[in-house]
Amino acid sequence: MKILLFLFLPLFLFAQSFMLSNIPRPKTYIQDLDPYECNEKCMKNYIDQGMFLSFLSRATTKLKDRELNEMRVLAISILNLASFYEGEKFRIALLLPYKKIGKYASSTSNATFAYLMTKSHPFMLKSYKVETEELDELTEALGKIHDDGFRYVIAPLTKQGAQNVIDIDPFINIYFPTINKKDVNTSSSSIVFGAIDYAAQSDLLLKRALSPLVIFSDRSSTGKTLAKYQAQEYLKEDDIDEPSDSVFSLFSSMQKGSSGVEDKDLLEKKVVKNFISKRTTNIESYLKNNKKIIDGSFMINTPIIKSGMILSQITLYDVNTTNILSTQINYDPLLLSMTQYIDRKHMLVANSITEKNNVLIETNSLVGNDIVYDWINYTTTVGVDYLYSLATGEQRAYTMDITNNQVSYDIELLQPSKSRFVKYTPLNE
Repeated sequence: MKILLFLFLPLFLFAQSFMLSNIPRPKTYIQDLDPYECNEKCMKNYIDQGMFLSFLSRATTKLKDRELNEMRVLAISILNLASFYEGEKFRIALLLPYKKIGKYASSTSNATFAYLMTKSHPFMLKSYKVETEELDELTEALGKIHDDGFRYVIAPLTKQGAQNVIDIDPFINIYFPTINKKDVNTSSSSIVFGAIDYAAQSDLLLKRALSPLVIFSDRSSTGKTLAKYQAQEYLKEDDIDEPSDSVFSLFSSMQKGSSGVEDKDLLEKKVVKNFISKRTTNIESYLKNNKKIIDGSFMINTPIIKSGMILSQITLYDVNTTNILSTQINYDPLLLSMTQYIDRKHMLVANSITEKNNVLIETNSLVGNDIVYDWINYTTTVGVDYLYSLATGEQRAYTMDITNNQVSYDIELLQPSKSRFVKYTPLNE
């Protein structure tokens, strides 16, 4: 299979435009000249012997063997075999605020294109660039999209941009891969949200946290929002300010016995919040000889480079930790290469990229795209899959539910081991 992929790699390296030409792509016909029947075992023998065309001549319908069928689907998309559907084109637009989303303007385009290449339906994919996410500019762009005949849109916007689109309320199907429905106000039935749920991930992680909860965040809106939410949920307190370095305490009482007499044990919960600037490279003052954080659970809400620095200095200053916790932010293979195993030995990472589709993973890799670790590319692919199914009636490739216009992702807890992320299994469960 790898040989087949590399043979066609040059076809993708220079594919930058996703607006297809009106000239039909040449089709490939593979004629079956063998008079004898060939079951899946026979087809596997063709693969083992490197006889890919013989395999494809027999693999004309969906195969029960998952690996064989994945190879069949990938080959059909690359070679444009004659099973190509001749009906109406699936038309989908990308609404891209380049200055706001940076590299994701390109990678979400690649993710959309890679998905459509695995399908037998003809398609038209067109990008619409906007300089800003201001209401007027988005109104103009959405009007253009509608006038051009597109009824399905992938829009990797920021929270403000998404809210502006919601206020415009266009009569087209829009999917936001970067926004969770919890973060905006809408009741529209034609808008679907695909971002992972950081709050739900935090809730799962906090079940493993012991006091003091030591939170490290950057000063981004995501970092501040996560720090505030995690502190509130851990303390179950509604009004918490956001100083850059603070300690909060909550005393809760417990009733014991059944005689009607209340025995109150004061159980102290503490949260220590630290906000680290981009330029900060040394956090000795936060860690060394700090009695407030001894045996604490550390919640890390910083990007991967900053997280690696924090983890290494926790080890350097010999801080006793109960465990180290992080959301999707640090589900990244760089964590394994940037840190020593001792730095991450007691770390748990919440992950919502739980459905693996090998065909889509391989097709994305051909265009230099990652849907295994990059959650925005992953949620974009989930969104294209949903819109494609909505338009064509074909079965979705992904099985997660879409509830109240929000994609519902499973959450798993992983441990960054010596060479990979492994599923977390508590010793007492």
